[in-house]
Amino acid sequence: MLDTTRAVVVATDGRHTIGGDRSGNRSPCPGGNESIDVVRVEYLDSDDADPAENWANLYLPTGARADDSLPLVTIIHGGGWESRAGAEQFDEMARDLADRGLAVYNVEYRRLGTGGGWPTTFHDVARALDHVPAIADTYPQLRIDDELVIGHSAGAQLAVWGGTRHRLTDDEVGSRPAFVPSRVVSISGPLDMHYAVDHGNNRVITHILGGTPQQVPDRYDSVDPIRNLDPALPVTLFHGLADNDVDPNNSRRYTRALDAAGGSTDLHLFDGETHTSLVHRKSPAYTRILDRLNEIARADIDELRDE
Repeated sequence: MLDTTRAVVVATDGRHTIGGDRSGNRSPCPGGNESIDVVRVEYLDSDDADPAENWANLYLPTGARADDSLPLVTIIHGGGWESRAGAEQFDEMARDLADRGLAVYNVEYRRLGTGGGWPTTFHDVARALDHVPAIADTYPQLRIDDELVIGHSAGAQLAVWGGTRHRLTDDEVGSRPAFVPSRVVSISGPLDMHYAVDHGNNRVITHILGGTPQQVPDRYDSVDPIRNLDPALPVTLFHGLADNDVDPNNSRRYTRALDAAGGSTDLHLFDGETHTSLVHRKSPAYTRILDRLNEIARADIDELRDE
């Protein structure tokens, strides 16, 4: 739960920080506007955190809201679990979802090159998700019982894994979650990590997990989404057929596996779309994806499970 002794600090430009001001050298909090407030969230205690990496931006539609009325969406960015990409690349999507009346929690975490790797990256994402109830304590308008988590690329692996952490044993990284989302969206995700190692993603996956499936099999068993299926978790998948970074067969294979396990999936494949084009406004598919994300975030969970 949120430590109520911490202050909510108001910066000189009107932005806010939950948990005090430990800015370090991190990316600045983006500004809000008439329709959206943007709040900086620190989800780790100072003893555990790297202030430059362990933060998130919370996008809140402005105006008075009743308690438990504003659906919360979490975004976990990709970039091959490496420092070459960060949460700022999803500022655009976060604003577009907030303009549709959703709250958005856009998470940064330590990656390879910024102190991450095994198991730190996974601990960070787990702790960021576990911080959701504390955020709702500060912003009671948030509805978190049916939260959606969206991930792109490596973030999709983290998002789907985050939705199944309650099935982990106590000795596994990320186990005993304080918060579990009820629905997940994968965009261009390597959801079959064994397959991905042999189909174009050997370098990045072996770097983040510290070896091949033969060298560190327990790590793959613990975090590979296709090896941690939960039939109760509806998963929607978007993948471009021109994706040369993550083979679209990753999404096809995960869809078949979860369907065979009795779960619910909704797979969307897009001709001509690349690995990153789906998450940018210039893509013809972008608005369709946003509309579907809005529907998923607001849908009754039983409706999603029946699809």
